[in-house]
Amino acid sequence: MRNLAYALVLLSSPVALADGAATYNMMCASCHGAAGAGDGAAAVALTPKPANFADAAFWTTRDDATLKKAIKEGGAAVGKSPLMAPFGAALTDAQVDELVTYIKTFKK
Repeated sequence: MRNLAYALVLLSSPVALADGAATYNMMCASCHGAAGAGDGAAAVALTPKPANFADAAFWTTRDDATLKKAIKEGGAAVGKSPLMAPFGAALTDAQVDELVTYIKTFKK
């Protein structure tokens, strides 16, 4: 699975991937952690805990459309934690796409 993630990264524009990483670090890492393990500084105070993007089990039930919906509409929109805020008003569709591509680099 990790090889697939690397292939996706290689097919992505380096600029788009860098932009996705910057958006992730600014808007997601505080909860999901720098390596996507759901262990960001804010995760300590959250119940349920943020998703662990490095967990293979996470990816068995997720696709790009689900990730995009969660990012745009918040966790509750995909049956997950209502503590995950919606970011649709703050991000363009291109930024959401870049963010999804970056999050997929955490797959193991």
